[in-house]
Amino acid sequence: MFPRTIDIYRVLPELIWCGFGVLAMLLQPFVRNRHFFTFLAFVGALAGTAASYFAFRHAGPGFSGLVQSDSFSFFFHLLVGAVAFLVVLAAGPYLDRERLPFAEFYALLLFATAGMGVLASAQELLTAFIGLEMSSISSYILAGYRRDSLKSSESAMKYFLLGSFATAFFLYGIALVYGSTGTTMLDKMAAADMSSTLLKLGLAMILIGLGFKVAAAPFQVWTPDVYEGAPTPVTALFSAGPKAAAFALLLRIFATVPAATHFWFWAFWVLAALTMFVGNLGALVQTNIKRLLAYSSIAHAGYILVAFAAVTFMAQENSAEAAPAYAAVLFYLLSYALVKLGAFTIVSQLGGSGEKNLSLHDYAGLSERQPVVAAALSLYLLSLLGLPVTAGFFGKFYIFKAAVNSHLVWLAVLMAINSVIGAYYYLRVIVVMYMREPSAEAAALAPVRFPVGVSAVLLITFVGTILFGVYPNPVINFILRPNLLGH
Repeated sequence: MFPRTIDIYRVLPELIWCGFGVLAMLLQPFVRNRHFFTFLAFVGALAGTAASYFAFRHAGPGFSGLVQSDSFSFFFHLLVGAVAFLVVLAAGPYLDRERLPFAEFYALLLFATAGMGVLASAQELLTAFIGLEMSSISSYILAGYRRDSLKSSESAMKYFLLGSFATAFFLYGIALVYGSTGTTMLDKMAAADMSSTLLKLGLAMILIGLGFKVAAAPFQVWTPDVYEGAPTPVTALFSAGPKAAAFALLLRIFATVPAATHFWFWAFWVLAALTMFVGNLGALVQTNIKRLLAYSSIAHAGYILVAFAAVTFMAQENSAEAAPAYAAVLFYLLSYALVKLGAFTIVSQLGGSGEKNLSLHDYAGLSERQPVVAAALSLYLLSLLGLPVTAGFFGKFYIFKAAVNSHLVWLAVLMAINSVIGAYYYLRVIVVMYMREPSAEAAALAPVRFPVGVSAVLLITFVGTILFGVYPNPVINFILRPNLLGH
């Protein structure tokens, strides 16, 4: 039995991403030109992202309710698709420099993107599990893509082992939820018995599994090592794509399963506070720029979890009041993705062959050697800090406002304290770039070349960071739509 045409429309982005990934693998034995595969991957990423609009125009449940095409999935398809084609642009010169295979890299990237798309639109837990595995298995291989590097192999092994444990928790949680409710369909769990111990355990295990994907403490231990060891374009993907997709699934569960909203409030309160402090305090002592940004990613997951706590609180009081907290999460994920992609793209180029130049000392005097690059990296760091005229400012502002409106005053205070802690290590990098003299060897080196594709990524992320920092209204108005999640 063939699926209905309307069902095909609603998963068209995933079909295109997977199709181009398979095509790259099939053509790999016959074509050796890197530019061909870069072009193929770019077209595939762009076509899948454009197809998300077609899926949005045919909104509704697909495949008997397994997936849901709506404004929410449209937003996340655009987000992960944009992350994918920006990583494609930035990765080409890196693959050339490190002499890594092209076709397999782009195929894995597209498969991972398709998995993220499934996660964002899943309306059923086993479908979400399939999306999670599509994304995770591709990510494990990408983390160890520099096969000659011991650090890369170590990062892949750690990611695989810990990710397997997290997946087991997630799958066992699904089994317990099914045992309690008799269904894995999210929209059919509204009548679930909220006093069921089985349901509470199941939801707790699902939260643990997704907590690993978003790098929430205490499930964050893999993040610094994996971010440091993985190829830097892959690190850029990890920091933006899978995290956004996992948060998308959490939000969809919130919107459709009242029991989750009821049980997860204090869990998110504690997770948010713990994650913010673990991330920011860990970043204070880092001298490796990739590890510093990894701990920064943990801290920002904590900020997003503040909005989740606000969502759970508001949803218990009045579901209509939860909309600003949903909007805060979505806008923050967008601004965060732009900034992390830009920052890691710069780190990738400045790292040099074998990624040897990753110490903060290697950035000393960067403002004199490459002033435009130093200015761009400074903007990204200031956006992560949350300064005005950057997208990060409105991201943090909306989350802080959601926390205050939810009467989560202590959580808002902890968020403010952590923002002050974060200012130290973000400004420290800027001080090193602008107020420290470079070593004699670094001063003698020629400026690092930034190819056209890499420069395009920096231009897009730079402009986006400023544009959404001064004019966030179009994005906010879209994600405040009353039918954001299709109901």
